[in-house]
Amino acid sequence: MGRIIAFIVTAGVAAAQHTYTPNDIEDGGQLYRGACVGCHGPDGNLVPGIDLAHAKLRHAANDDQMVAIIRTGIPGTAMPPNNFTEFQAGTIVAYLHSIGNAGSGAVAGDAARGKTIFEGKSGCTNCHRIRGQGSRQGPDLSDVGAYRRAPEIEKSILDPDAEILPQNRTVRLVAKDGSAVTGRLLNEDTFNVMVLDSSERLKAYAKSDLKEFTFLDKSPMPSAKGNLSAQEIADLVAYLSAQKSVEVK
Repeated sequence: MGRIIAFIVTAGVAAAQHTYTPNDIEDGGQLYRGACVGCHGPDGNLVPGIDLAHAKLRHAANDDQMVAIIRTGIPGTAMPPNNFTEFQAGTIVAYLHSIGNAGSGAVAGDAARGKTIFEGKSGCTNCHRIRGQGSRQGPDLSDVGAYRRAPEIEKSILDPDAEILPQNRTVRLVAKDGSAVTGRLLNEDTFNVMVLDSSERLKAYAKSDLKEFTFLDKSPMPSAKGNLSAQEIADLVAYLSAQKSVEVK
């Protein structure tokens, strides 16, 4: 979903034409984060004058036209076509409606306190890093706020298994000689695979030398439930939401 996309659409039109389940909307959110967030930002308002979630749009009069633009793009602009089905594009529209209708959290967070929690009590730096400080074992969070909304960051903190982004997948590899490694998948092609193990060591294998290559459906990240209070979680989310070191274009 490219930089220039502008629609006029009234909230609720999608609900009148289609029914999307919460799971459908979650799927739409994953598609949005995978294809659209780089240009439009996590809240859909990164392009000046455009707010996808709050009907500040101009190239469509209804949700069906919005779906069509997501799929076919806008000729002569930076909005490219996308290889989505009509239903998939509809779930993206439903997701945008959902974030536009979402209220603010009940607890306000403090980013300065959140930084202290990130670097201390939460244990986040055991796996993650921000601007060169911390571990490489997990994803770098230096720009997490540029690509994920605060509620999504909070959900990842409380329920890490709920959504594992493709670039953060964990795999288990077993070589033909019986040696095994579990780590974050860094690269894979037709013949080779590379992972970062729990000791932050790069491990490269030829697929022909493996007898097992399994994607794990559980995140190695523990939930913060029971470890952090509601206020501490809000502070941590505020800190992570402020991390936008990579300029989104």
